[in-house]
Amino acid sequence: MFENVDLDVPAGAILVVHGAAGTGRTCLLLALAGRMRLASGAVRVGAHVLPDDHREVRRTVAVAAAGPALALEPRLRVGELIAERTWLAPGVTTAAVRAALDAVGLDVPGTLTAEELGTAGSARLALALSLAERPGAIVLDDLDRDCTPGQRREVWAAARQVAKTGVTLLTGSARPAPAELDTVPFELPALSTDRLPGDPAQEEAR
Repeated sequence: MFENVDLDVPAGAILVVHGAAGTGRTCLLLALAGRMRLASGAVRVGAHVLPDDHREVRRTVAVAAAGPALALEPRLRVGELIAERTWLAPGVTTAAVRAALDAVGLDVPGTLTAEELGTAGSARLALALSLAERPGAIVLDDLDRDCTPGQRREVWAAARQVAKTGVTLLTGSARPAPAELDTVPFELPALSTDRLPGDPAQEEAR
């Protein structure tokens, strides 16, 4: 759930939606990706406008991770996740995934599970798998959750490298991005108290 959102994200930029849990970060990112219906307003993604062009937007925007339902299966090995992506995503080859892994600076054995990579490694793997699909934009929520300062630098460095390829990144975090990173920051405020659970507008946004 979210409200009063007005932002402009140039192509190839990094949007950082930040705010405390419950402010609607994941919902906003999914709405921008065409995966969640808007109760009101509109979103332009390239030449496409939501809500009417939701199919085209879904083809343009890949979701690397957004909430428990849209995340890598933690028990699958890296090699299995790569094979799965080449099977499910049209045109994605193992070579394309390897190139994407190089872009995010991730070199790990294929026998490791996503869970064994830790939060930072899993985020970079998810980012690489989506990048291999050659989308116009990628959603990656909670990209630096539970990261040490060093891991956080690695994750944001990977995000910067992906943006350099021209792909727009739509990210979510509990806190702002590092100050030295050129991003489009957007802080989600807490919902106003007159918007209570059960509000028809909120239910429609869900």
